[in-house]
Amino acid sequence: MDRRAFLGALSVLVAVRTAEAQQSGRVYRIGWLAPSANNDNLDAFRSGLRTLGYVEGTSVVIEPQYAEGGGEQQLVGAAAQLGRRRLDVIVTDGSAATAALKRQAISTPVVFVSGDPIALGLVTNLSRPGGTMTGFAIIATELNVKRLELLSGMFPRNSRLGLLHEPRHRHSMIAPIEAAARSLGFPLIRLEVRAAAEIERVFATAVREHVTVVMPMASALFHAEKQHLVSLAAKYRLPAMYESRAFAEAGGLMSYGADVAAIFRRAATYVDRILRGEAKPADLPVEQPTKFDLVINVKTAKALGLSIPPSLLQRADHVIE
Repeated sequence: MDRRAFLGALSVLVAVRTAEAQQSGRVYRIGWLAPSANNDNLDAFRSGLRTLGYVEGTSVVIEPQYAEGGGEQQLVGAAAQLGRRRLDVIVTDGSAATAALKRQAISTPVVFVSGDPIALGLVTNLSRPGGTMTGFAIIATELNVKRLELLSGMFPRNSRLGLLHEPRHRHSMIAPIEAAARSLGFPLIRLEVRAAAEIERVFATAVREHVTVVMPMASALFHAEKQHLVSLAAKYRLPAMYESRAFAEAGGLMSYGADVAAIFRRAATYVDRILRGEAKPADLPVEQPTKFDLVINVKTAKALGLSIPPSLLQRADHVIE
């Protein structure tokens, strides 16, 4: 199908969906759970809904619930509040939010965007998840190792790596990173963050520990705090490797990962199928991204007095001048 035919078919689909919503008079209620407000991800999800013909305030209402940068207990409390509402479906932003909602054992369908859902105990099978949860998995272990390999093309052996992580990462995700860091000759310093208010403290610790480069682990909390992270990296003059392009566009040095906005737009299609009764979460396979981009911000490199090796620039999918 060529582009013109595709757009024509999409227009027809949107018109049909809009007419159906108007005729039924139904206003769907969608819950949204995240550690902190992240307008990028929520706006991308809203964009996906609009493409499908939903009109916020007319055919759909989104009810966000946040832990307001707090820790695990605050997120569990936010999940409990959301679970008590009469919602048609809930969308979760990140592993911590999804795990907190899983603990509520509610019957409301859930579409998640998270890390490894099997390791987290969210589903037992990616192709047929069963239960009330399905969604999109950004399995980060291999991506974190790849980020380290990319850093090794820019920083020499014995460069001290500061790994920003949440407490939940200790149990399964840090060990592979430490093993990769050892093989690449990077001494690794753990910098644990329990809440957004602690981020600046760990950057100050990184400077005291003579860290050369920092790498925040993939996290909904860190993604929501991306501008704060990027600003602190500039303040303390610390190069950083991030999880997605949004960080590099905000002024971060480098990123390697999936297009998170595209994933949240895609999540709207799962929500649509559930709302229309076309599918249940149990029967919708958990999808994983297949394309990952390396983005380098040359302007930030110059501000930090760094020279990007030509070989690394040639590997970049996007270069921000």
